[in-house]
Amino acid sequence: MKQGFSFSLPVTVVVLAIAYIYFSTVFIYIDRWFGLMSSPGIMNAVAFTAVALVCSFTYAVSIVTDPGRVPHTFMPDVEDAHNNPIHEIKRKGGDLRYCQKCSHYKPPRAHHCRVCKRCVLRMDHHCIWINNCVGHANYKGFFVFVLYAVVSCIYSLVLLVGSLTNDSLKDENQNGGSFITTYVISVLLIVPLSVALSVLLGWHIYLILQNKTTIEYHEGVRAMWLAEKGGDVYKHPYDLGAFDNLSTVLGPNFFSWVCPTSRHIGSGLRFRTAYDNTAGAGL
Repeated sequence: MKQGFSFSLPVTVVVLAIAYIYFSTVFIYIDRWFGLMSSPGIMNAVAFTAVALVCSFTYAVSIVTDPGRVPHTFMPDVEDAHNNPIHEIKRKGGDLRYCQKCSHYKPPRAHHCRVCKRCVLRMDHHCIWINNCVGHANYKGFFVFVLYAVVSCIYSLVLLVGSLTNDSLKDENQNGGSFITTYVISVLLIVPLSVALSVLLGWHIYLILQNKTTIEYHEGVRAMWLAEKGGDVYKHPYDLGAFDNLSTVLGPNFFSWVCPTSRHIGSGLRFRTAYDNTAGAGL
């Protein structure tokens, strides 16, 4: 299911940042380091343009893709609910998960978003930078966007440093003063952005390897404490092993891991668990 472009102030800021980094990288850093019409300049301009286009495309995908809605016809399997050892952490027992605000039952891993005012399948978090929830249907698109954003920022930063180094080695740097403001703004923008996005990417790589959402990580911290208090050992029920976790979230084909397509994810109403003997991802 698709939703239309929904611009907000944070989304506008991201779009402007992407545009600024692209134009300053191609028309200032590359041009002043190699010369835009030289062979190295053309190759770097083409390569950076390709990365920037893919980054922009995956960003748009994460914005317009609906994260996943609970069907109005959804009804949980009562017998499965009683026999399933997986319970929502904040509930005391294995009662059926029901959303009072949406007035319908919630599938496993679905949560109500107070911003979107609806339940989201396999909800990870609500992200103001895409003005959308990150959930079942757009999680991979969001992850791939962060990956390409990190690559773009680091690539731009390398070209920025190279351009500055090249300028500093020139005996005469004509009109160099006119670019000082651009360089200062770029350093203040790209360096913190590279660090923040790299941390975010590392965090989601950890979550994918564990087959957890951000919500499930925080719930798991409490579950682990409760288990230790009761003398038990807590294991995340959706942890199938590192490779299976990667395949479940990113797809069975290694070459599709860097593409935002999510045809393998299923309906998002049921997920394979460590207690299942059947193979496959979400049914």
